[in-house]
Amino acid sequence: MKKVFALLCCLLLVVALVGCAGKTSEKDQTGKDQDAKDMTVALVVAGTFGDRSFYDSSKAGCEQLEKDGGITLKTIECNNDQHTQQIYNAADAADVVVLVGWEFYDVETVAPEYPDVRFIWVDNATSQPVENVLNITYAQNEGSFLAGYLAAKMSKTGVIGAVGGEDSDTINDFIVGYTQGAKYADENTAVEVQYAETYDDPAVGKECALALHEKNADVVFQIASKTGDGVFEAAREGGFYAIGVDSDQKYIADDVIICSMVKEVGKSIYDAVSALRSGDSSRWGTTWVAGMQDGYIGIGYGGDGATQQIGDDLKTEAAQIAEKIIAGQIQVDTTR
Repeated sequence: MKKVFALLCCLLLVVALVGCAGKTSEKDQTGKDQDAKDMTVALVVAGTFGDRSFYDSSKAGCEQLEKDGGITLKTIECNNDQHTQQIYNAADAADVVVLVGWEFYDVETVAPEYPDVRFIWVDNATSQPVENVLNITYAQNEGSFLAGYLAAKMSKTGVIGAVGGEDSDTINDFIVGYTQGAKYADENTAVEVQYAETYDDPAVGKECALALHEKNADVVFQIASKTGDGVFEAAREGGFYAIGVDSDQKYIADDVIICSMVKEVGKSIYDAVSALRSGDSSRWGTTWVAGMQDGYIGIGYGGDGATQQIGDDLKTEAAQIAEKIIAGQIQVDTTR
């Protein structure tokens, strides 16, 4: 009888071990449990939040991930300093590090030191693929083409303007699309540009916009993050129109902001991390160009009740042009 009892115990032990083995959670490519309760995401921005544009869009996307559950969010504002050190700080504390800004170029050398951490570099790309880095760039030139078309159609002087945060490939990618779209609407449209050389100073943005208005620009596209708030202020004071950027900014000053070139930074981050949590890491080690076709680039006209300066017929024209861009019938210039 004792032998039978011992044999039964052994059988039960084997069954238990097999059962436990069957419940082992799947591992992702980094060797981490996909079924882990929480994934820590560190969002690191080169400047500071509060721009109601680029940085705040990234934060909204990450906050939605946290709200949906399964994500613990940490945020770091670099305030334009110590960008490389903050990459290390984030990587030491998170499973996924989201870097927002061109200033994080050292991710190319830092990321290989953290093979178990996934990195997302927003709005830029490493010089060569890095296995655990997803670069996200955007077809902002295509959305800016529509913004330029609308600006030219709304202009009464035949002169439109743009205030860029700096003279860089990314900012100029907006400007070449904006200029091409304006010329598509009317080849005689003049496009004037000012570079603020800062993303954090509305006073400089206002000064740049007023300088453009002195050159007869009566529609000014702001491509300068928080500096762009000054463009809106100048538009109110000077009696001209403005175009917002990245987020739908019409709510800020719907009396002068006629539309915004929307770049869904937050949505792209949300979708990338959501895919990773579901086991799809195929985008890592690549550069993903988020574009108009997939809904990451477009034009925003504000919410319900917002004052509308652009008529329905012109909005329809812009939508038809967007379809041509998506279909490849219009090739938009780019700096990339």
